[in-house]
Amino acid sequence: MYSGRTAKVLRENKIKTGDRVLVESRGRKYEGILMPGTRGRDPSNVIVKLDNGYNVGVKLEKITKLKSGEKIVFKPSDIKSEKSKKPHVSILGCGGTIASRVEYRTGAVFPAFSPGDMLLSFPELKDIARISGRKVFDLLSEDMSPSHWKIIAKQTAKEINGRAEGVVLMHGTDTMHYTSAALSFMLQELPVPVVLVGAQRSSDRGSSDNAVNLVSSVLAAAQSDIAEVSVCMHAGMSDDYCHLNPGTRVRKMHTSRRDAFRSIDSKPFACVDFNGKKIEYLRDDYRKRGRGRVVPDTKINDNVALLYAYPGIKPSVIKSVGRDHDGLVIAGTGLGHVPTNPFGDRHAKSILPEIESLIKSGVPVAVAPQTIYGRLNMNVYTAGRMLKESGVIGDGCDWTPECALVKMMFVLGHTKTMEKIKKMMLTNYAGEISERSLPQTFLS
Repeated sequence: MYSGRTAKVLRENKIKTGDRVLVESRGRKYEGILMPGTRGRDPSNVIVKLDNGYNVGVKLEKITKLKSGEKIVFKPSDIKSEKSKKPHVSILGCGGTIASRVEYRTGAVFPAFSPGDMLLSFPELKDIARISGRKVFDLLSEDMSPSHWKIIAKQTAKEINGRAEGVVLMHGTDTMHYTSAALSFMLQELPVPVVLVGAQRSSDRGSSDNAVNLVSSVLAAAQSDIAEVSVCMHAGMSDDYCHLNPGTRVRKMHTSRRDAFRSIDSKPFACVDFNGKKIEYLRDDYRKRGRGRVVPDTKINDNVALLYAYPGIKPSVIKSVGRDHDGLVIAGTGLGHVPTNPFGDRHAKSILPEIESLIKSGVPVAVAPQTIYGRLNMNVYTAGRMLKESGVIGDGCDWTPECALVKMMFVLGHTKTMEKIKKMMLTNYAGEISERSLPQTFLS
């Protein structure tokens, strides 16, 4: 996994992982076995296993190959899921490795995707379900794209149509709420649960949340009655339970806390008790488990932009974004506002003419609340009324900016007619627009 200059130096010196090397850095010398690179490291560093058994990261200045070594490979576990009447849960790796195994000869860490690796790392899974697993791709979640969403949707449908009674998708946390929203639109009419899960802290840390999250997600996929796309992550800082959050209503609300994922303007579907291995339902307005095949609807137009309104935003920003995109979602202030300057202040700049021009040219514009929580009401203040009159979509909606973005991609994949675009955007397809706001759902 080395990249850039480091990878070039290794190639030029014909050095591979597993070779014995001498690294010179900052006046010191380090001799040992070259280890595979890992995510999150300084790209200018190499990892060397010293003779005392410790792995060290060393800034690469000079490296010499001392001896060719054995290639560091990972041998999957041959543990098999026992034949039983337990539900069949398929685990698909989509990046963000929350499950990993250590190759103890070298200390190298490898992603674990096979059923055997899962059962070796998390033996309690065998008491919950019959596990199958495979890697779809191994990807940093910030590199996830709408093209990947299509692949995940098709692979998930393949597992369900192949008789899986629940699907768990291992995913990086940073963009997991985008993917869960996309799958919620692409995989409507689900007969079984589809659960996305990740880890805020890597598996090599004592405070990792990977075991609780993964086991809870498999429990939800195997035993819950919730045939929806959801996200299963820690509900608190302790290792006791997880929340099963609706795919279109969930959002990552903290950079590092284990309970970073919250349902926005909505209750979670359920609470998953990790210790008691039980599911406590928190609502009943969800699609129930049943039978049937899944036909993924992957028609999307990903040429849509998400732009935050901010004080001093220039009209040229709207014009340039609209010139290169087929749709625009603006995260507006308050109840759904952007600078409109209705009173002609000489220091204020309105972006309303540019928005109106986009809409007239056939580029739809929607608004979402940058406050995250709360419902848009574009009838209260002048700015909102002006936007609504210009054709901006979103009045009365309580979708998140990320979900509104994904929904517009989905809608534009199905129609180019402005009237139909507006109708589809304002239609609740996957729980993204709630009928009423519940005060107890606000994050306190």
